Amino acid sequence: MFVKQNNLAGIKNYFFEKLSDDFSESELRLMFRVFVGKRMSLPESEVAFARELRFSESDLLYFRNVIKELKKGKPFQYIIGDTEFYGVKLKIDERALIPRPETEELVDWILKDIDKNKSYQIADLCSGSGCIAFALKKHLPNSQILALEYDLKALSLIQENKILTNINIKIWQCDVLSTLTNCIDQKEFFDIWVSNPPYIPKREAEMMDRNVLDYEPTIALFVENEDPLLFYRKIIQKAEKYLKKTGKLYFEVHERKAKEVEMLFKNRNWEYVEIKKDLQGKERMVVGQRLKEKQNH
Repeated sequence: MFVKQNNLAGIKNYFFEKLSDDFSESELRLMFRVFVGKRMSLPESEVAFARELRFSESDLLYFRNVIKELKKGKPFQYIIGDTEFYGVKLKIDERALIPRPETEELVDWILKDIDKNKSYQIADLCSGSGCIAFALKKHLPNSQILALEYDLKALSLIQENKILTNINIKIWQCDVLSTLTNCIDQKEFFDIWVSNPPYIPKREAEMMDRNVLDYEPTIALFVENEDPLLFYRKIIQKAEKYLKKTGKLYFEVHERKAKEVEMLFKNRNWEYVEIKKDLQGKERMVVGQRLKEKQNH
């Protein structure tokens, strides 16, 4: 047997020994807790106390395979097959980007920015796994949430997540760089648009981790070097037709492009624009509003 003991301590020592050159101790602790919890059907919070747990030969083979996949650079979320996003458990695989913490911050900003007791018409453009749309619908059950996505593979994942989560959002295939008339036929209908579109210039690929480049979908990551703000510019233009005049458009942005996105709004005479930093102090979110609602005195 390749593990000295088939208990929690034995499998943990094996896991850490094989992966210590590839990951930090904190990363290993997190992943070990997730993998054990998933495999043994235990809440992650209870894993550390399951000292009497015993692993079968099948379990040990599972962990050996997990280690092989991790050493190849496969993201652990793809190996697990699901991830937690703002309180929603989602299926995740190579069809869509792994949801990031900064995207949770974008959702949090929206939810803190609105009156949760009201009903809204919201569209999530370039939806990917649907993480933003599902999280918003969970916390705004009376609102209508629409996930717009162009890629058929990502669309199939959103459909599967709709069934898995039992969260009722609308899902439409739509190319935000083209006309939206096939998807949306009501002008000035939406209260909120939100988007985390592709924004990484292709020239930056060489600086990225191989686990991102080898496994995550490039269609959701990269834009041409000559026009890195393509999606933002197109979405802002279309928002002027389909977003209510006092509606808001929220973006996740490249950490070095927030001020340029801000200028896209201002150059089209949007009345209110705000840049927001993430918890790391990076400018990662921008909101725009064509006409700011007048305050009642």
